Amino acid sequence: MSPLLQGVITVILGVGGCVGYFWLSNLLLDKVLFPASGPNSGRNINRANLVRPWLFLLPAMLALGLYLVYPVVGSFIRSLYNRAGDNFVGLGNYETMFADDGFQTALFNNFLWVLVVPAASTFFGLLVAQLTDQLRWGNIAKSLIFMPMAISFVGASLIWKFVYANSPDIGIINAVRDSFGLAPLDVLQLPFWNNFFLMVILVWIQTGFAMVILSAALRGIPEETVEAAIIDGANPFQVFFKIKVPQIKSTIMVVWTTITILVLKVFDIVYTMTGGNFGTEILPSYMMAYMFRDDGRATAVAFVIMIIVLPVMIWNIRQARSEMR
Repeated sequence: MSPLLQGVITVILGVGGCVGYFWLSNLLLDKVLFPASGPNSGRNINRANLVRPWLFLLPAMLALGLYLVYPVVGSFIRSLYNRAGDNFVGLGNYETMFADDGFQTALFNNFLWVLVVPAASTFFGLLVAQLTDQLRWGNIAKSLIFMPMAISFVGASLIWKFVYANSPDIGIINAVRDSFGLAPLDVLQLPFWNNFFLMVILVWIQTGFAMVILSAALRGIPEETVEAAIIDGANPFQVFFKIKVPQIKSTIMVVWTTITILVLKVFDIVYTMTGGNFGTEILPSYMMAYMFRDDGRATAVAFVIMIIVLPVMIWNIRQARSEMR
């Protein structure tokens, strides 16, 4: 079967199935379970209206249970066994994982990423959004800054691999060092600091995202508040930090938490640039390293990552809902 025909059939069956399900649901409620005729018609209508939303939500709840709840529960159960799944080890995988120096390094590096990347991306995005709004060619500047968002993480990593290359003929950093008569330096092998050089790549990518969201928020600030502050004698810095920033604080936090969730799941950059070597291991790359080994540590790491991401996601959803009110 051709992909086009298969797609058409899938759409027809999907749409037809949805329409048929909702039609049969209404028929079952209104004609069979709670008929709208007879002496109890009023009570039946009220009962049907109470049940109807849950009946309509049932397919979505089943889908969420199948694709979200079941994998989470299954992953936790799987983490209690060895890799083959035939030997129950309890919390042995977690004990081995937490005692491993590699996991401790990965966890520490992940916290570094969480502290630096969201804060830097949000700060530069806010700064660029404010500055470009004052320029006549600001839209062109925004387009250029947003452009890295269109590049995959692997593609961006390969670009920056040339920037960091250990050769003055290729790498920009070593070209600058060579102009001062300094020997070439492989920055990706510098202990501790190489993590920050990797973070630069994600900051470069995510600044455009933060800029777009925060620029829209800045434009939504009422002009009356800014004009009142100027009349009262506020300088541009006071207008920005004391008038504009407090009014978009919730948007800043949403951007910050969204990037934080992305950081906790980032894998491509580290794997492409260093493979997790030279002290740059993070939790996803650590999980990948144990994916094909004999123990079940990889599933335990995946569950730990989910536990770390979950509170941030819940907080982000609450902030988004508060923005909609």
